[in-house]
Amino acid sequence: MSTPPVPLPAEHIPPGTADWRTPDARRWLAAVPARWAQPLRAVLAYLVSVVWELEAGPVPACTSAAPCGTDWPGLGVAVVMVLTPYWVWRQPRLALAGLGVVSVALVAEEGLAVFGRPSALAFFLAVAFITAGILHRLAAAARQRSLALEAAGPGAQPLPAAARTFRRGRLSVVLGGLLLAVAGFGLWQAQQVVDAYEERAAGATELSGRVTAVDRGDEDADVVTVTADGRTYRFETGYPEDFPVGTRVDLVVDGDWKALVAEPYDVFGWELLVLGGSATGLAFLVNGVAGRVRARRLRRGPLPVLHVLVREGHDDGRTWVFAADDPGGRRPILHFHSLYADDADDDGEEEADGPEAGDDSAAAIGLGRLTDILRGKDPAPPLREAVLYGVPYAGAEVAFVARDDADDEVAVECSVSAVKPAAAGRDGHRPRLRERERTRRSAGEVAAGMTHTADPRVWRAHGFSRAVGLFLLLVEGGGIWAMLDEEPSWTWLFLIAGVPWLVTAVATALTWRITADRDGLWVTGAWRVRRVPWDVITSVRHSEDGIHVGRAKDDSVDLSPTGFAWLERRLGREPAAERVADELRALLLHPELRPEREATAGQQGMPVGPPLAALSVLWGAAVLLLL
Repeated sequence: MSTPPVPLPAEHIPPGTADWRTPDARRWLAAVPARWAQPLRAVLAYLVSVVWELEAGPVPACTSAAPCGTDWPGLGVAVVMVLTPYWVWRQPRLALAGLGVVSVALVAEEGLAVFGRPSALAFFLAVAFITAGILHRLAAAARQRSLALEAAGPGAQPLPAAARTFRRGRLSVVLGGLLLAVAGFGLWQAQQVVDAYEERAAGATELSGRVTAVDRGDEDADVVTVTADGRTYRFETGYPEDFPVGTRVDLVVDGDWKALVAEPYDVFGWELLVLGGSATGLAFLVNGVAGRVRARRLRRGPLPVLHVLVREGHDDGRTWVFAADDPGGRRPILHFHSLYADDADDDGEEEADGPEAGDDSAAAIGLGRLTDILRGKDPAPPLREAVLYGVPYAGAEVAFVARDDADDEVAVECSVSAVKPAAAGRDGHRPRLRERERTRRSAGEVAAGMTHTADPRVWRAHGFSRAVGLFLLLVEGGGIWAMLDEEPSWTWLFLIAGVPWLVTAVATALTWRITADRDGLWVTGAWRVRRVPWDVITSVRHSEDGIHVGRAKDDSVDLSPTGFAWLERRLGREPAAERVADELRALLLHPELRPEREATAGQQGMPVGPPLAALSVLWGAAVLLLL
């Protein structure tokens, strides 16, 4: 027998609110785009055609008349080309504009003759397929909007006050601005190189010479040897095929400084920074602006309302919406991510404590729930009665009013991601929420298999954890070698940012330890040993290959990584770190199993982060000396 949904008080259901019933929901689900129009198919077609075109398309040769310098318009087209597959997925209207820009740029560069090349023809066919799919998706969204309005009826209600003050997209806009600033810095640096070359070349001597050799130089760099005016000059080049032996090339020489006119400078690294910063920055910026625009549109006036049921996903954190007459939550209609709206401007002051403020029963209920979670029962989130504000369709923004359970106050939540239908096609496939991979053992079951010991209990890094640590250690050593193998550049920022994290992860995976004694836990991580008394521990859990010990007033004590749970399960084993968390939870809830003695210094463990950091510095110094 299923548990009835958490009811919503009648005063929070606006008069005239229509139930979104199963027949209407099925019609709405039937309006989802066909399988051929799914974004994944479009993105794959785009990527395959672009790779083929880049590989097979002609590359202009570097000549004195048309040197291989900077091409900012072409880089702008490359930014749009990189963004387009992402926009196909997230911003279909912008994807149409991106496809148009890339297609026009290709035709403008080569003219109508481009259609005679198979790779270019395949690209245009892919563009036509993607365009048809996007138009079909937009038409399907319009159809869903019409069906949702029909189900909601003529009534409209103002958005709750808390939702009207809700803002979203700010973080994306800030991140987008920062990344675009990084791209601007790369553009400035590249222009500095160009200006320096042009200034030096203006006062240099112009020579004409003949290519006498093309060979591989040090560090596998292609080297062109040119003889001019009785002297021999050697130039590193990225395009040796443009300078065959015997051809004439132009040079500029100023003392010890020299350059090929056809290939005067190398700003590829800065151009790559501009490309990456611009593409990611625009992606964040557009997402933030689009979210703000949709949220503002939601607050613009009275909205259609629908009476529905909602449930938070057990593992994915999404809000799933069900028909009002589906009390078992068997057929989800749509889903999105949401956050609570802060109604700070509602009254201007906090409400006075009500008669329930000192009710001991509420505290007892809360403690009971906490105990259930600690014992491993962790019940699935309940189905809740809710009122949905806004017109639901693919890509829309909505808000809803519900309460978490029967003892909580009514809260307003706003979507922070676009609405997505729960059905992927018209074949009647019934989408389901993800089920948990395994049923967690309760603390009582774990405790039944444990025996009381007087000596402290010790859990330490196991084979899988050490294997993860050794792999990350190899990554760290190889990364230091690869970065320091080059001249100092902005790529060293990745070294500065990544090595501290890798050192922490390696030290934790190789030597983490947890010791339980009479008074609490000793938790040995990468950098220190922390003491956590039993009376301040609120929870112990295993997630994302880490062990997390929650504390009453402070932040949790975390160890990560502590293994490779996914691989351990695939090999038919119970993840060792998960078993450690279960046993620690059993000791927390069953004090009679706790050890009677205190842990000695040797049992507490010793962090190896500091010596590993010193070894990393020594390794970096050795690499610099050897190269």
